[in-house]
Amino acid sequence: MTTTADPTPDLTPDPVASPADLAVESPRRPPALSPSRAGDFMQCPLLFRFRTVDRLPEPPSSAAARGTLVHSVLERLYDAPLGDRTREAALDLLPGEWDRLVEAEPRYSQLFVPGGDAAGQPLESWLEGAGRLLGTYFTLEDPNRLEPEARELYVESQLDGGPLLRGIVDRLDVAPDGAIRVVDYKTGRSPRPGFENKALFQMRFYGLVVWRERGVLPKMLQLVYLGDGQVLRAEPRERELEVTETKIRGVWDAITAAAHRGEFAARPSKLCGWCAHQDICPEFGGTPPPIPEGALRERLGLDV
Repeated sequence: MTTTADPTPDLTPDPVASPADLAVESPRRPPALSPSRAGDFMQCPLLFRFRTVDRLPEPPSSAAARGTLVHSVLERLYDAPLGDRTREAALDLLPGEWDRLVEAEPRYSQLFVPGGDAAGQPLESWLEGAGRLLGTYFTLEDPNRLEPEARELYVESQLDGGPLLRGIVDRLDVAPDGAIRVVDYKTGRSPRPGFENKALFQMRFYGLVVWRERGVLPKMLQLVYLGDGQVLRAEPRERELEVTETKIRGVWDAITAAAHRGEFAARPSKLCGWCAHQDICPEFGGTPPPIPEGALRERLGLDV
């Protein structure tokens, strides 16, 4: 794994409605555990409850919207033939992809109104910020030298005696010899040395699901950080992914225990400053609402 030092870790939370979570939380599919929601529980069980069980609304985030937009552009960039995947082509995609995003998620149109997360900022300058992230991408990879097997790949695996695992992989590269590389784009900054665990857990989660689904151990897990132009790489071993499976089972056991108690405890941290639910959090003098009737069965698949 390679990285460079950064004076502070990226404390920006994962988007609440990433493309992966929109698929994971689809009512047409049975309840499943995604890496983002597992990460929520490890960060704060009460946050997990608010997002996964109660599904409380959260105000749209400019950072989350920009991340989703950049992901969409990078996905569509690979529709172009080799030689045409240029920085200019990526920038040309931005306005249309923004229109598509707002059509799919109308709440993002609220970002620029008074009180919105990007109030007072012209859309053009906001899109320029997304364009700078795309420019950084071209300093890290040449998309004209890549032909991904899949983009925004839906993956799913049922653990024996455990939860259904599900997620969306940003990109899957398969070499002529069959070697698999799992790639994820991040629009924030890379974690400083010693703070990589959260990011690596997510990638090992994906690596485990791909391994279980395809029967092939991924050769490389790669995180591309567009916020500071760094790339984290890890070559997973079977034992590492087995340990990840054990950790996921432990998280699921803890979720199940909390559901049976009817109590998801708050866990204060520096990330509390980003939380949209402080007014109903006991750590801030609030009172959580009752768990909606039937929500634990419908959204976690648990009979309690």
